[in-house]
Amino acid sequence: MTQITEDTFEQALHLFKESPEIDLQEASFIDPSGMVGILELGELLQLEGSRKTIYLPESEEVLKYLERMDFFKFADSYFNLEPPKPKISGKYLRSSYSDVLLEITPIEKSDDIHFIVGRVKDRAHSILSKHLHYNEKTINGFIVALSEVCQNIIEHSENKGFVGIQKYHFQKTNKNVVKIAVMDLGIGFKKSLSERFSLKNDFEAIEKALLHGASRYADEGRGHGLAAVRRFVNQWNGKISIRSGTAKLSIIPDWSWGKSREINLTHFPGSQINIMLPEM
Repeated sequence: MTQITEDTFEQALHLFKESPEIDLQEASFIDPSGMVGILELGELLQLEGSRKTIYLPESEEVLKYLERMDFFKFADSYFNLEPPKPKISGKYLRSSYSDVLLEITPIEKSDDIHFIVGRVKDRAHSILSKHLHYNEKTINGFIVALSEVCQNIIEHSENKGFVGIQKYHFQKTNKNVVKIAVMDLGIGFKKSLSERFSLKNDFEAIEKALLHGASRYADEGRGHGLAAVRRFVNQWNGKISIRSGTAKLSIIPDWSWGKSREINLTHFPGSQINIMLPEM
């Protein structure tokens, strides 16, 4: 695999589950969705009693990004890495000039969300205002949307998750975008919402949560977080996709790509949420 992103998740899922060893030596690009996805695949393998070897990318540029995003901090909990200590010359500086809004960070309890929001707030102004030209109100909306997506893991997954956020320059559109990846291995949308609703499949459950603000909680004001996130993403002409179980629903703006509706996918537990926000 040369690219490990949201677009290649199905391919990665097959590779990680079926191959005794995982060869990523040719990888030339891994985004937050790819990094978080690899860790969640590793956690799934661990739950199944399996530990596999990953042959790391040969590209030093890719290794630098993985290191900068704290990927290695978690990866060796799940995999045997080859080489075990990759040699990286001149690591990326951790400064306000970096493109990283948030290194890969676990989410297990509400305190984690406070830490995440605080960390992103510190960096959001320099990155979102400078590169995406967002104003104060939009940046605050971004923080609220991020908080809601993370809260979704605490309330619905019954398992820990990971989040990672980074700014990229898209050659295709010559624009900057911010990519947010939030994933968990929890109970997923269908099981979560089945406590209150009769649902035929995973796709209907995702649709109910994202488009209609459905929640597993009956009390007023709970569970409308994802619908609020969708409104924010729509307002700024962004892309959001949610994969859970065997289905994926995406809201795709005209500058992006992908399928809006995918069913009968390989089953993968929990929920995988990806958001892309473009430069104004």
